[in-house]
Amino acid sequence: MELINKDTPQVKEFISSLDSMLNGIESIVKHYKPHLNGECFLSSHEVSKKLNVSLRTLQEWRDTGLISFIQIKGKIIYRQSDIDKLLQKHYFDSRKE
Repeated sequence: MELINKDTPQVKEFISSLDSMLNGIESIVKHYKPHLNGECFLSSHEVSKKLNVSLRTLQEWRDTGLISFIQIKGKIIYRQSDIDKLLQKHYFDSRKE
């Protein structure tokens, strides 16, 4: 008869699998963005990071009307689709003749 405890290889492997699943779930929850009517919204920090610009540059783009945004009681958010449109509008294909 074999004694099963926390040091048994099968138990260690099972615990390792659980830890791996927990890490995956935590990652999903951390990066989850709720959608409203199919639209994803981003914070200023997220847009700044995605576009590789400073928060100040983002503010300047808002002030000049270059980038669309939503402001509710001081909180500013951006529609992912508006960011995609902005990038598409300013896309230059270097292969054009």
